[in-house]
Amino acid sequence: MATILMHPATPEAQTLPQNVEAEAAMLGAMMIDNRLADDLIDKLEPDHFFEPVHGRIFSAIKTLRGNDMLATPVTLRPMFEADEGMKELGGPSYLAQLTGSGAGLIGARQFAQQIYDLAMLRTLVTVGRGLVDRAMDTSEEVNPRAQIEAAEEELFKVAADGGTESAIKTFAQATTMAVKMAQRALNSGGNLSGITTGLDSVNAKIGGMHHSDLMILAGRPGMGKTSLATNIAFNAAQRWMRDMRDGISPSESVGAKVAFFSLEMSADQLATRILSEQARISSEALRMGKISKAEFNQLAAAAADLENLPLFIDDTAGLTIGALHTRMRRLQRRHNNEIGLVVIDYLQLLTGSAKASSDGRVQEISEISRGLKTLAKDMNVPVMALSQLSRAVEQREDKRPQLSDLRESGSIEQDADIVMFVYREDYYVAAKEPKRPVEGDSAKIFEDHAQWATDMERVFGLAELIIAKQRHGATGKVILKFEPSVTRFSDFVGY
Repeated sequence: MATILMHPATPEAQTLPQNVEAEAAMLGAMMIDNRLADDLIDKLEPDHFFEPVHGRIFSAIKTLRGNDMLATPVTLRPMFEADEGMKELGGPSYLAQLTGSGAGLIGARQFAQQIYDLAMLRTLVTVGRGLVDRAMDTSEEVNPRAQIEAAEEELFKVAADGGTESAIKTFAQATTMAVKMAQRALNSGGNLSGITTGLDSVNAKIGGMHHSDLMILAGRPGMGKTSLATNIAFNAAQRWMRDMRDGISPSESVGAKVAFFSLEMSADQLATRILSEQARISSEALRMGKISKAEFNQLAAAAADLENLPLFIDDTAGLTIGALHTRMRRLQRRHNNEIGLVVIDYLQLLTGSAKASSDGRVQEISEISRGLKTLAKDMNVPVMALSQLSRAVEQREDKRPQLSDLRESGSIEQDADIVMFVYREDYYVAAKEPKRPVEGDSAKIFEDHAQWATDMERVFGLAELIIAKQRHGATGKVILKFEPSVTRFSDFVGY
């Protein structure tokens, strides 16, 4: 092989894991045989090369092959006439030197793997040094937990890098997964190929909650979106607990261990809601302590039944999207990758990176919604994120939400696989109650109140779950029963 001249490197750089000769041999082989180039260009990135010029040569080969052009020393030469780094290596003639030996043709794929592995080791060294430097620096506010989360996020990026090849599946593999999903739906009695919501009418409409899906559950304040999310989380966790008790394997269960990230309510407030629902005691009465001894016994019995419920609540306020990923990965490791559903209450309380924040709130929300979709795909679990709606709803006569009402960014609609709205007409009808009639009032006042009472009776305790977007099926709506005193949604029989 021709002698390959390298940039002088600092002693510190020379100690980093590297194999410049392997880089040169692989690039030479790619230029000799462009079929090899086509095979290798998707396995590496320019940043994986230790020698910067090699990274630029690799990038140029990738560009030419992407345009279906030959990548040889001759076709590459014009792209490096003004390259200062190339000049230090003797100019564009260096490209011909790389092809001076065909030795790289035999081991090109092995060289590519080694180049990738060494790049990962260099990244680990950088992460480790950065961690040490930050830990030693006490000039700013000391926050060890934030440093640990930042390090975990960086390590995850290292682990996730280069995952595109392993993500490629043959059609046979894809069809096997599709058949398994259909078999699971059949075994569950139909209508359910994903994780159960615990609501038969909703399962029938969406087929359950599917792996890698981002679901948005939105509604105006007071509609009960947190209650519905809590109900669904509880139902999935309870089904998992029951299936494990019945000896059903985790892969066959339509329940799931659930991670609930509550950025608005504390863990004990969420637990109070769930206990209220299960013990059938008003949550307000629980908070005020206005319960009888019998009701307290009901509460204690419900708490005993649920003490092993696989529902894990993180009520840390002000999480960044990066910290959310970190905490979720940590939770998965702790529970043997058995977390099967993630709920976030709610999306607008997450924060993005500093850069996205400085670019404006719309850009930040876009980053958050993309991050949630990435979380769903990386963890292969359904992610349900609650979302606020804009006040535009209140200005319309028909207050049923629309996709355009999703607050602050159209990217939420774009990134979501399913968008659902909770709408309770009784909330708006109750707010329009006319003056209560008393003796001596006009017939009109009596008539208006009677009409309002009729309207209220028609809609009281009913909620609409509007499926406004669904990648896997039809849109439409489901009528649910809602009991506000115990914050419980259930199937509405008779609709």
